[in-house]
Amino acid sequence: MKNFLVKTIANAGALAVAVWLLDKITLTGDSTGKEIGTLILVALLFGLVNFLVKPIVNLLSLPLLVLTLGLFTLVVNALMLLLTSWLADQLDLSFHVEGFWTAVLGGLIVSVVSWALNVVLPDGD
Repeated sequence: MKNFLVKTIANAGALAVAVWLLDKITLTGDSTGKEIGTLILVALLFGLVNFLVKPIVNLLSLPLLVLTLGLFTLVVNALMLLLTSWLADQLDLSFHVEGFWTAVLGGLIVSVVSWALNVVLPDGD
């Protein structure tokens, strides 16, 4: 349970950095508290998408991953971020990613920041 909480906090922090750095990734709310709540819900949604959908997409795109020496992972991460944005819209969460190239850059930022936060934050072991 502690590991799940740490990963969710890391995802929320990484998404917050992406929202802060990129103008075309938006998170809106009436107050700071609502924005933080929305950010945590989007982080949970992003974690769920990465847990359920990403392994299937990685398996189906394995030839492209090998052919591009792993660079196709940027496209997969962008698609997961776009899927999270679409699901957030369906759930009336105020998180939106505008465009594929914004999603590619956002996915790169989220991956790097999430990795760095997972290194710094304690894990459940």
